[in-house]
Amino acid sequence: MIIYHSTVSDFHNAVLNNQIADIIESNMLQYGHRHTNVNEKNSWTNSMMYMSNALEQAKLESDVDVAIEFTVPNTSKRIDFLICGQDQQQKMSAVIVELKQWQYCHKLDGMDGTVITMLNGHDRPTTHPSYQALGYASLIEDYNEAVQVHRIELHPCAYLHNYVISESNNDVVDPMYHYYTDQAPVFVRQDAAKLATFIKHFITKSNKEVLYYLDNGRIRPSKALQDTVASTFAGNKEFFLIDDQKVIYEEILEAIRNRRNDRKTVFIVKGGPGTGKSVIAINLVGQIIRDGYNACYVSKNSAPRNVYSKLLRQGKYRQAQIDNLFKSSGSFVGLAQDTYDVILVDEAHRLTKKSGMYKNLGEDQTKELIQASMCTVFFVDDDQQVTVDDAGTSDHLKEVALSLGAQIEQRELKYQFRCNGSDDYLMLIRYLLGYECNYPDIRYMDYDLRVMDSPQEVFDLIESKNKINNKARVVAGYCWKWISEGKNNSDVHDIVIGDFEKSWNLGNSQTWSIDPQSINEIGCIHTCQGLEFDYVGVIIGPDLRYENGQVITDWTKRASSDKSVFGLKKRIRENPQEGEALAEKIVRNTYRTLMTRGQKGCYIYCCDQALADFMKRVIASIRLHF
Repeated sequence: MIIYHSTVSDFHNAVLNNQIADIIESNMLQYGHRHTNVNEKNSWTNSMMYMSNALEQAKLESDVDVAIEFTVPNTSKRIDFLICGQDQQQKMSAVIVELKQWQYCHKLDGMDGTVITMLNGHDRPTTHPSYQALGYASLIEDYNEAVQVHRIELHPCAYLHNYVISESNNDVVDPMYHYYTDQAPVFVRQDAAKLATFIKHFITKSNKEVLYYLDNGRIRPSKALQDTVASTFAGNKEFFLIDDQKVIYEEILEAIRNRRNDRKTVFIVKGGPGTGKSVIAINLVGQIIRDGYNACYVSKNSAPRNVYSKLLRQGKYRQAQIDNLFKSSGSFVGLAQDTYDVILVDEAHRLTKKSGMYKNLGEDQTKELIQASMCTVFFVDDDQQVTVDDAGTSDHLKEVALSLGAQIEQRELKYQFRCNGSDDYLMLIRYLLGYECNYPDIRYMDYDLRVMDSPQEVFDLIESKNKINNKARVVAGYCWKWISEGKNNSDVHDIVIGDFEKSWNLGNSQTWSIDPQSINEIGCIHTCQGLEFDYVGVIIGPDLRYENGQVITDWTKRASSDKSVFGLKKRIRENPQEGEALAEKIVRNTYRTLMTRGQKGCYIYCCDQALADFMKRVIASIRLHF
């Protein structure tokens, strides 16, 4: 969809007569079905004046097509400015321009393609504009069939018309971003002539077919993307399917390949920790793309997306292709109906109602996901709700699917392959954490489970295990405040227990669970949910204690920076019984999730000595083999 398109001549006139922002605003309401805020309208007024000047310098033919707010395939994102025509070799060509109002930005060491700049009144991390423009071009190339068939060449760039390069303000062109700026040049305020030359190089004549093809091309994965996915998945043992994982995988594929009507299909796949929900989701997205369907993998938490994406990358160009397959659950607000053939939703229990930083966007993530796809597959564990806002229960998924008239298929993964495949371990964990359950009569367990006397002992054990293959990490309940001033400095210790001091996982790493240096940091629930290790060390904070023969929870011992429990006070005030039950559930589920991350072993330290003694007594009655 295009919000505004015209010829260069008509665009110049609209800018000259101060009408362009009003026209875009009117079209946005008519075609985009949303109102425009003052800041956005002001940015159009400002940016379009600069683009008009650049096009004037480029001396393009008057009937060359331009477009504003062009929707990128598979997203609700829009390209700011598009110029379409053909080059001197008569090749169909389009120049993509990402426009920014920025006056400065600061580089972020350790975070690929990311900078910090002023957004909504505060300095925030965001993608480098060249990375953004390149990503948009990559999405169009990978999913617009007309671009593939007619070989339309896309040339992305970024124009920061308010940004003045100086000795103290030049991070936007820092060498660390050269991979992206080489492919999508960044132009600043003093580069208007260079931008004009860039545009003129690729657009020398009008060609009316280009914009038509871009706007009307069928959305399907390109052959290049299919080949990339095939090569990255081939022989990858990380994603081998076993037993009922394979059966459910094949059943879902069969249903997708043999759909014979326009009715939506919703699969709800339930399974506990280690049953293979994620491995099925990753395998499905790979095979579905190879089959030529339009698909993506979705999760609320960024940790699984980043880790699986990194595991599948092979080379820089493929990186962009693979990354585009992984989406946040909040990125479907306003997406067109049936944009995708298939959406695979991992960790669906983490879905929320609203999206956005302030949880003020959209209506319901579950509804938006089902609307955006002909077939939606949800992988869910109802016992992994770990925040107040988690709303993706299996009952809610069914309720929304029925309201949208979808056909519902339910499957259950019964066998778990983590924790050495021991269902006894899962029962034992429930008992140790104080869920309502009977004492498990377990005599023998092939699993390395220990309660240690200090957090240092836990850390030392995990560090020794990690030397084998970088698959051991220490995690903790969120009972220690994340010191914002030191979030990118491992010398700033957030977690202090006696003489034991460590940092939370650093903010400049998006793949904590597989970064070799992160063994020196402590992970939280948000960095490891949906992932697994060979060995996990778990520090249980003061939010879980043993008193009067019972394991009790105390959510008030959570750190003030823990957003998992934001809103609990209000809920408890409005409905004490329901609110307290939710608080108890969040604390227990958090530790259940943390203590089921290890395939071969789990080492525990309890801040509450009585809880440690209780756990030791129970574990001592079991003969462990490891």
